[in-house]
Amino acid sequence: MRTREIRAEYDRETITVYQAYRPDIAVPALEHGTFVAPFSRGRMTWIKPSFLWLMARSDWARKPGQEMILAVRISRSGWEEALSEAVPTDPDRRVFRNADEWRARFREATVRVQWDPERSLRGEKLEARSIQIGLSRHIVDRYVDDWIVAIEDRTPLARKIHRLVQDGCAAKARTFLPRERAYPLNDSLLRRIGAD
Repeated sequence: MRTREIRAEYDRETITVYQAYRPDIAVPALEHGTFVAPFSRGRMTWIKPSFLWLMARSDWARKPGQEMILAVRISRSGWEEALSEAVPTDPDRRVFRNADEWRARFREATVRVQWDPERSLRGEKLEARSIQIGLSRHIVDRYVDDWIVAIEDRTPLARKIHRLVQDGCAAKARTFLPRERAYPLNDSLLRRIGAD
């Protein structure tokens, strides 16, 4: 079984990633079609293509500071540019010869990649891993100014799916989940991020 595989909602030109924010950041982003103040370009920005991973992380948009779920469509070329600069957050033997090589590369990394347990509809950790990408202040301008194609509010969808799960209608809830499928990458990018 391939446990480190990017699964995402994507088309020929774009891939959808998710972020959870408080309304004072999310609402202006929706209005402008990209992130504007008070969004900070000076800190690490994490983007995740797994809807259910973010639902577990944000407790279905109920955690303070994560009350709104944004689906951010970015160019596939931007996504792959980020992956081409990414360094895993751990000294993965499939990527690095030793811990010293990892430490040296990680110190200079403008993009970080982390593999966390994927989540089920009910939030349980799964064997499969889900990727999240950390964009440092050195590359976040490219994300905000060049890669973003559109931003959509998925908060109502998150609440609808969560309500169905709570009401014991998991099968119906699944029908509303974004259609995520394996994202194709070349061998060089697969090796770089430690994917299967």
